[in-house]
Amino acid sequence: MYSPDTTKYLIHLTLQIEGVVDKPDVVGAIFGQTEGLLGEDLDLRDLQRTGRVGRIDVQITTKRGETKGEILISSSLDRAETALLASSLETIDRVGPCTAHVMVDRIEDIRVTKRRRIVERAKEILLENFDEGSINSDELLDEVREAIRMEKLEYLGEERVHAGPHVMASDAIIIVEGRADVTNLLRHGIKNAVAVEGTNIPQIIIDLCTQKTATTLLDGDRGGDLILRELLQVAEIDFVAYCPRGKSVEEMSRKEIVKALRNKVPAVGLIEHIPLEEATERLPVHATPAAARSPGGEDVQPPPGGGGKKSPSTLGEHMADVRNKKIARFLSPDYTVLLESSAADVESALQNLNGDVEGLVVDRVIDQRLLDQLGGKDLEFVAATDFKGIIKRPLSIRLIKIV
Repeated sequence: MYSPDTTKYLIHLTLQIEGVVDKPDVVGAIFGQTEGLLGEDLDLRDLQRTGRVGRIDVQITTKRGETKGEILISSSLDRAETALLASSLETIDRVGPCTAHVMVDRIEDIRVTKRRRIVERAKEILLENFDEGSINSDELLDEVREAIRMEKLEYLGEERVHAGPHVMASDAIIIVEGRADVTNLLRHGIKNAVAVEGTNIPQIIIDLCTQKTATTLLDGDRGGDLILRELLQVAEIDFVAYCPRGKSVEEMSRKEIVKALRNKVPAVGLIEHIPLEEATERLPVHATPAAARSPGGEDVQPPPGGGGKKSPSTLGEHMADVRNKKIARFLSPDYTVLLESSAADVESALQNLNGDVEGLVVDRVIDQRLLDQLGGKDLEFVAATDFKGIIKRPLSIRLIKIV
């Protein structure tokens, strides 16, 4: 199985096709027209099978009888082999019955990004984490308490995945990416987290998801997106909680973690990362509980002052509140209503919208034209009763179906 941890380079290619084709046509052309071109050692299928080349990501749009897009291929080969593989893809001249032109745009060195992150983190450690010599009793007590929590870190299954001490006993689990994420949740008193340790989902995780209420909390980057996509395909996921975009779970504060878990959404309504026309067939179907669950498995009660329907404070409550009412709500990062309008007037409301907008919850169908307008507002999510005619989805927007 390909692991993003071993990636050295990311090949970016531009694609122009004189006609209308689908993604499978492009992928088929890539494999078919490069087969045997570079010999057995650099055969694309063998490179993928051995994990030296990652998945082929094709993004295309069709307009006026022409297809344009981008192809992304990750590589753990050396520089010369990667360059040779990239140049071989430029020989593709047909996709299906159509004439095609493929050009290498650039080859991105993933390690440069990692080095930059290492340097920035080293600066933070230098400024914040060195002991200045002062004695603080509260800090000493926190260290002792944290050490006790760390001692309770457990290993589950033959794969020995990292997990909190309450995973087996709790009726709900939180699925995170790695040991550091489990450790951070333990640090904040959340003891029912378990790590998938990459995109090759361990069998113990799949088994736990069939027995318990499973919520994912993954990093807000492409790696987290890929793990979520695989989890939705191989395990019975009940809820999805979102880390802030560009942030990792191990960096989240307790307040951010609790907010993310309170605003988790049912997996049955999630259509992100999956072709829209296939969303209903491929997503696992579960009954949605009447009350959300806290990290420890206890019921989370509606906020005081009239209950969830009169004062919604989570995304799930807003979704339930607008259902069948033909209204639209633009929400702030703390899920307060910035602007409410009729569902039919969303386009007009966009013109009058000011402030930091987190997302839109609306009781109507979203089409490509409206989604393009919403994409210009830098929204984090759009929750709607349905999505139709969507050809190109802005990568920064999560699409959630109200069910």
